[in-house]
Amino acid sequence: MDCLHGYLTCCVRIPAHAHVQLSVIPVEMAILRKVGLIASFAILCTFLTVRGSEDKPCAARDLGIEGRSIVCVCNSTYCDTITRVNPARGTFVVYTSTNAGKRFEKSFGEIKTVSATEALNDPEDLKAIPEPEPVPEWPQNTVLDPPPTTEDDDDDEEEDERSAVGDLLSNVELRVYPSVRYQTIEGFGGSVTDAAALNWRNLSDAAQENFITSYFGSKGLEYNLIRVPIAGCDFSEYPYTYAETPLHDATLSNFSLSSHDFFLKLPMIKRAQRVATDEIKITASTWSPPVWMKTNDRITGFAQLRPQYYQAFADYHLRFIEEYDKVNVKIWAITTTNEPINGIVPFVQFNSLGWFPHQLGRWLADNLGPTIKNSRYNDTLIIAVDDQRYLLPVYLAGMELAAPESIDYMDGIAVHWYGNFFPPQILSAIQRRYPEKILLATEACEGSMPWNSERVVHGSWRRAGTYVKSILEDLNHHVVGWIDWNLALNPHGGPNWVDNFVDAPILVYADNDEFIKQPIFYAMGHFAKFIPRGSRRVRVEQNSLIGIENVVVRKTNGNLVIVLQNRRRRQMNVKINISASRYIEITMEPQSIKTVEVNP
Repeated sequence: MDCLHGYLTCCVRIPAHAHVQLSVIPVEMAILRKVGLIASFAILCTFLTVRGSEDKPCAARDLGIEGRSIVCVCNSTYCDTITRVNPARGTFVVYTSTNAGKRFEKSFGEIKTVSATEALNDPEDLKAIPEPEPVPEWPQNTVLDPPPTTEDDDDDEEEDERSAVGDLLSNVELRVYPSVRYQTIEGFGGSVTDAAALNWRNLSDAAQENFITSYFGSKGLEYNLIRVPIAGCDFSEYPYTYAETPLHDATLSNFSLSSHDFFLKLPMIKRAQRVATDEIKITASTWSPPVWMKTNDRITGFAQLRPQYYQAFADYHLRFIEEYDKVNVKIWAITTTNEPINGIVPFVQFNSLGWFPHQLGRWLADNLGPTIKNSRYNDTLIIAVDDQRYLLPVYLAGMELAAPESIDYMDGIAVHWYGNFFPPQILSAIQRRYPEKILLATEACEGSMPWNSERVVHGSWRRAGTYVKSILEDLNHHVVGWIDWNLALNPHGGPNWVDNFVDAPILVYADNDEFIKQPIFYAMGHFAKFIPRGSRRVRVEQNSLIGIENVVVRKTNGNLVIVLQNRRRRQMNVKINISASRYIEITMEPQSIKTVEVNP
């Protein structure tokens, strides 16, 4: 055993500064004897490696409000971190966040194996499993008489029945089919609005760095998508566009970026790019063009684009791409205008441009599509619609009817989450009709609805759960990426020039030079941190009476990443069959989110 202990120590190369106590070794030796040498050795190596590079825990702040979870506080000198552990072969790592206060808490386990005769009859794995012995048939016409019972036995039987019902309602079984693959994941991220960048700028340099690292760094969520408004939106201090003067100048001779780009949005984007672990793909959207292009000469209200400026508005997008490229910020995709319904319905009070479906189709086919695809930026994706689930079929059908060639110029379809009361099967139907087009979720936030009495709810676990539910639904219906709305806001949910305040994953308290991470931040992290670009969603089936919210992807290295959510107030026991003969077991705490990475 001394030799083994020495080998373990050598194997993991424990650094001199690591917080490893020798007293843990005898415990691990017991585990080695109990559950198997190889798997436990792998878990122990992983455990000791993690101990050598511990994460900084959440600096929890209890809000003292009943029903609220904690928030995590960051400032210029401290901020919690999270690093991903690569599980050893035959093991898995679990990251847990809960309403009770856990934030990315790590735990470890090993894959279990059933005997060949117990293995599931699965064509995927039949070649690797020996044929089971034939099972003799039960003799026909045989009556099994129940044994005599007493009153005590009856009581025991009732207790067993209650226990059985409890087991049915608390035990979940899933089956993963890693070879049945669907969409390739692009990633996850948030939006760099004027409001987000302004709040970030209000922090000290050190706190700004902790903020950026929290979202984009190797010890943060590792975001790899950003959405940025083309000019202003409602989350600006005031409305503005590019090329506002001279009026009616279709040549855009005075097109230039604004101070908001040079002092707010671009610095934030470039700081993110410096710490990011992968390329950050940027999607850009226009809320409103210059007012002289619009039928009502206003930044908001019922208005469409004047037909004589269809080409000018297409050029407006190209000029934006060019100007950002001059400062080495590449635009990966543009959308065909943020929420085109907003310029048609009468009650939207912020920056907008209305498009009827036939108009949008003609503009894309005749102007925007040719302008972008015939330019040197022809690899820029054009993502259409950029509105709610229930509007996508209406817009796509109208566009295709008016201008079938508009579909050829379209690289994908963008969807917002505010219409999530409509079933996600709409997304699958769209994917079947347009299988070569990507589906990208481009905006989401809590607190935006008229019935939200509180725009910002500090420490809301319910809102985190809603985020997870939405992301799981979208991923399971062919969405390739999910972009949150503002990266940060102030404690009131702004600034916003029309007081359209909402919630955000990070709230900045500039007077204290600190920011807090809401539960929503960790909800986003359970996907962004552990599902890298290039992963493929795989098939999952429920093999139990009751289910649990989930998605499973396969990384390029073959590892499986499983995201689970238990929104119930009781513990759930989850068995996940990763093949016909191998499985893992997970305990889901009440109101919890778990990400599991399995090395099969």
